[in-house]
Amino acid sequence: MTAGQAGARKRGKTGVIAVRDALTGWLSRPLASFHLVLGLCGILAVIGVVMVLSASSVSSYDPATGTGQYAQFQKHLVYLGIGALVFWLGLRTPLAKIRKLAPASMIVSIGALLLVLTPLGSSGGGAQRWFVIAGQSFQPVEVAKLALALWGAHVLVAKYNLLHQWRHLMVPVVPAALLMFALVMAQPNLSGTITLGVVLLGLLWFAGMPKRLFAMLLLGAAAGAGVLAVVAKYRLARVLSFLSSSPDTSDEGYQAQQALYALADGGFFGKGLGQGMSNWGYLPGVQNDFIFALVGEELGFLGCAVVISLYVGVTIVGIRIATRNIDPWIRIVAGTLTLFVVSQAAINIGYVVNLLPVTGVTLPLVSYGGSSLLVTMLVFGILANCARNEPQAVAALRNHGPGKFGTLLRLPAPQPYVPQARTRPRARPPARRRAPR
Repeated sequence: MTAGQAGARKRGKTGVIAVRDALTGWLSRPLASFHLVLGLCGILAVIGVVMVLSASSVSSYDPATGTGQYAQFQKHLVYLGIGALVFWLGLRTPLAKIRKLAPASMIVSIGALLLVLTPLGSSGGGAQRWFVIAGQSFQPVEVAKLALALWGAHVLVAKYNLLHQWRHLMVPVVPAALLMFALVMAQPNLSGTITLGVVLLGLLWFAGMPKRLFAMLLLGAAAGAGVLAVVAKYRLARVLSFLSSSPDTSDEGYQAQQALYALADGGFFGKGLGQGMSNWGYLPGVQNDFIFALVGEELGFLGCAVVISLYVGVTIVGIRIATRNIDPWIRIVAGTLTLFVVSQAAINIGYVVNLLPVTGVTLPLVSYGGSSLLVTMLVFGILANCARNEPQAVAALRNHGPGKFGTLLRLPAPQPYVPQARTRPRARPPARRRAPR
């Protein structure tokens, strides 16, 4: 090796070390987690706006009704605008107040799941899952997922001293979740039931359920999902189509096969925005459940890798927020909500690339807007709120002021965490022995 090559190699190592030190220094800042949540949410939302515009511009146009090519895109922008307001509310509301509202939100969610099965609910495609208000549909199961996460964490923390007993760990959280499962399956909605199950598993895991008991519960949940997947004919047809070794172009396998064609056509760099064939009707519902296929077709493998890396970033930041907080309720909520978002992304991407059977789960922040987008924006707002409640962030915000974002968004300074006095259960006094007569 010549002296010049050795010098270049040394300078390269020095540059890598400098970048690593700069990144480590930035991540050690008190508000790094908060800024990362804002950045990841914003980037995913922008990608969603671009891809929804590309996916819906053809299907929206209908000369018979006078609907323009930007109709769905404009609706998505409206949903995103409302979602930004919901994000701000989740960010600005004190977490202590959110926790106090958790029981009421659980009651309202169960009531909404009951009401949607009555004539007040709207049916379509063999299911009754929506409320239609002023021409806009809303799925109560989306709110139920968030309510279960907030209320379940509240109950588990309130029973902190009793969680070593499995019956206190599982009651009343598991029975309430099973009631939700039954109501959602009555719609029927298997994908909603599965994501609710993920929320339940996340609650129990982050609450510290013993690994052996958690493994048994996980196996039971997988078996239950398998049974539910085959008891209905249309769901069984999807499973058989997924397991088939030959390409399935029937009604049940058509979308999955077209999604694979779209990914294959995209190659490494993609065809370019607006150049995909999927949005011309070759892939039905591309703006909703199969928008990741359009990402692969128009942005290629590179675009798919960027989207996946963003969700990986959400995973890392969410777990970072959970581990850096000392409030047990925030720890459970942050971990569960992170799992809630990332699992939906994993399920959506999994069935688009033919690793899972097709289910109706949207890609968070990227798919066409609606109740899922609004709830996801609220989830990110609560995650950002949890990030501002990290002990170092609380100290910095109370000592140095709210900062630029805090001033712009009118965010109050978070309160320091005060541990609640934990009373141990009284031990029974020893039984008195009677003296022999």
